[in-house]
Amino acid sequence: MKMADLIEANYHLLAVLTRFGIEGGFGEKTVRDICEKNHLDTDTFLLICNVYTHKDYAPSAEILRDGHIDDILRYLHQSHDYYMNNALVLLASTIEDLIKPCSDMQKKVIWQFFAEYKAELEKHFAYEEGEVIPYVQRLLLGKRDPSYSIDKFEENHSNIEEKLSDLKNLILKSLPTTCDDRLRVRLLNYIFALQSDLDSHTAIEDNILVPMVRLIENPLGHPRAEKVCETSSGERDDLSDREIEILVSVAQGLLNKEIADRHNISINTVITHRKNITRKTGIKTVAGLTVYAILNGYVDINSVK
Repeated sequence: MKMADLIEANYHLLAVLTRFGIEGGFGEKTVRDICEKNHLDTDTFLLICNVYTHKDYAPSAEILRDGHIDDILRYLHQSHDYYMNNALVLLASTIEDLIKPCSDMQKKVIWQFFAEYKAELEKHFAYEEGEVIPYVQRLLLGKRDPSYSIDKFEENHSNIEEKLSDLKNLILKSLPTTCDDRLRVRLLNYIFALQSDLDSHTAIEDNILVPMVRLIENPLGHPRAEKVCETSSGERDDLSDREIEILVSVAQGLLNKEIADRHNISINTVITHRKNITRKTGIKTVAGLTVYAILNGYVDINSVK
């Protein structure tokens, strides 16, 4: 297949090319021609392309054995650099322009939420760069570390999508109408694109890197196929008075038992209300719900811990 035709079939693969340092001007060259020119294993390149093209793509053990882990590590490292030094910089610049008409309080909570997300992402990538990638590189050299395994990576593999999803919902629903709607749409496009890219990044780690490493750790074993499917309701109703009360308590930093005691209800009822609040707002994290409550006037910023 010609490389130009591959990109025509899925333009999202341009991101893959960039992170491998593959430059344009393909002419009539095939995917294999371009990969060989860039010292990249063709089958491994196509593995990554399949993740970007097919949702929930999970290669067989045979395909994984033929892949080159060093190319996967190269791709992940370049992705980390892109997210921190390009994608987040673009988000920050657009947020700054978008919230200029907002009050000082609104600016403060949005910037704080974004800063927390950025710090979370930095911590996530630092763990991968400092622990996971060096471990795999040593493993490729035949140096097995008995105190570590790829299973520990899965245990520490934090969710980096939730806060970004919450930021998207806050921008979409809770910023004042004085904000420039063209900038709002532009920012939302950037967030949706980053969200999709991060989903693919996580899938490459979970469905390619982890099972590949398991096959090196245990050559006679088979990678476990582990799928986690999340569904979300399209319903978006207004919060009830009781749900607003619960939201305020969450924003004020109360735990479920404390909320139950304050409102004289059971913990199970609190949990049900919180699920309904998340379903209706589309926001999952406590930090996101706190910003939502402040921006919508349900709670004063001074009452938030």
